[in-house]
This record gives sequence, structure tokens and C-alpha cells, in this order.
Amino acid sequence: MNLELRQLRYFVTVAEEMHFGRAAQRLHMTQPPLSQTIQALETAIGTPLFARTSRSVTLTPAGAALLPQARRLLQEAAALPDLARRAAAGESGRLALAFVSTADYSVLPHFLQEFRAAYPGVHFELKEATTDLQLDELSRGTIDVGLMIAPLPERMKAELDYAPVLSEPLMLAAPQGLAALDTYGPLPLHAVADMPLIVFPRRIAPSFHDAILGCYRHAGIVPLIGQEAIQMQTIVGLVSAGMGIALVPQSVSNLKRPGVEYRALAGPAAIIETGLAWRRDNDSPVLRAFLQLLRKKSLC
Repeated sequence: MNLELRQLRYFVTVAEEMHFGRAAQRLHMTQPPLSQTIQALETAIGTPLFARTSRSVTLTPAGAALLPQARRLLQEAAALPDLARRAAAGESGRLALAFVSTADYSVLPHFLQEFRAAYPGVHFELKEATTDLQLDELSRGTIDVGLMIAPLPERMKAELDYAPVLSEPLMLAAPQGLAALDTYGPLPLHAVADMPLIVFPRRIAPSFHDAILGCYRHAGIVPLIGQEAIQMQTIVGLVSAGMGIALVPQSVSNLKRPGVEYRALAGPAAIIETGLAWRRDNDSPVLRAFLQLLRKKSLC
């Protein structure tokens, strides 16, 4: 059974007028082709939609059941051009975005707020994931964009584009009550050299791991690796439990955890860069709109 939108439109008009002549006038046509179209619709459906007499036209039970559905279909069909236009402009659709845990305390909330205000019709699929997992998902095309720790590995630069969004220094996260914290101001790493270091595994974020160990090398200290963890919340939680210290991006100090004190490091601070990466061949209009808006807002 093939139903045409034209047939449904004629049916709704007759149902609203309850008169074939007036319905034909509304449709700017003569009555015979209107009657023929309704008859063809009834034949296609297999049951009468109107009860006709010489004096009146009324809906049959089948016609009454069809009327609201026919109106809905016509409304949805009328909305299709605008739906397609908005999808082509990136104003509707979905964006799969993965982010490292540190971004949750810095740029991510602002990104989402700005984009959602401008494009309320876009649905976000958010996933917290480490940099290595984001790179794998970008390679497989299961996410559109990743908010990750820079830099991109050389092997990925041929297929991914990248834009920096945030550079911030490393700072110390230490258990409250530590004697070394009794002094004010930036703290030299030597003051906590005897404390175990809680750190990301190198395979998860090589540049982040290397920056942390670089701080120790610059200070002439060999760190005592006490624990490895892949989530920033876990690292800060272990610090809170007195398991050791951690060097974390400055924005992590927004994560207020009882028993943890954040302190700037004395001397040159290692800088951690967070940026957006996406497949160069991803032609998603939503992704284009996302990147364009962030550039306009000078976020990347």
C-alpha cells in the first residue's frame, strides 16, 4: 500500500470541511478529481473513510481514527526541509565528545555551556576517557572529537587535526598537615622529595607523565613512585588518604577534596597543554559548527 502525502492532505481538508465542494475550493481544484483521489485512498486502505449521503458527509470510525495520524504525518513532512537545513548547518544532530578528567575542572563546562546556548538542538554524547583511548576511538571513528593532553603522537598526525585550548602549570597536591606545607608561598620539590609520588602510567598520557618526571629531574631528585592511577579523581583521592603527593594541572585545584592542599611549585613550572583533536576526514556539520563557535569565542 502506497499512500501519498497529497492524498492525506485532501483527506484532511475534506474531514475539516465535511463537504467535498468547499474542500475543493480550499484546495483550488474541481470536485471530481478530489472525489477520485479520496476514493483511491479508500481503496488503498481497504475501507471507507467517509459516509456520504446526498445531504451530508461524515467520518466513518476508520476515518476518525486516521485523521489525527494523517495530520501528524503532514506536520512532520512539512518540517522535513527545515530539519534537513538545520542538520546541514550543524544546528541539530549529535556530537560524540570524549574528554580527559582534568578537562572537567577547566575548559569542558565552558565549552558545553557556550555550544548548548548556541545550538540547543544538538545532542552531546559525552565520555570521560584517557588520551590513549581517545586516540584509538578517533582512529576508529567512534567519537567525533577528543579533549586530550597534548601533543598528538607522530603516527596520528596524518589523520588528525589538533587545536590547543589550554596551557597550565603543574602544581603540588599534598596531604594536609604535611610539615613541609607549614611555609607560605611556592614550595620547592625538595621539600617533599621523601614522599611517594602518585602518577599517571606513562602509556596513558606519555607527555603528562614525562612532564612530571621532568620536574624531578630538573630538581635533581629521583622520585619514589608509590602508586599509579588513571583517573585524576583517584589520584587526588589517594593524596587525601595520605598515600603520597601528586603533581597535577593547576585546574585540578578546583577539585576540592578534604585532606588535600594545593601549592604552587617553586622554580620553572612544567606546562601541560590540553587540546581538541578530530579526524581530518570527518565532515560532520555539527563538528564544524562546534569548532567554528569555539574559534569565534577564542577558545581554540
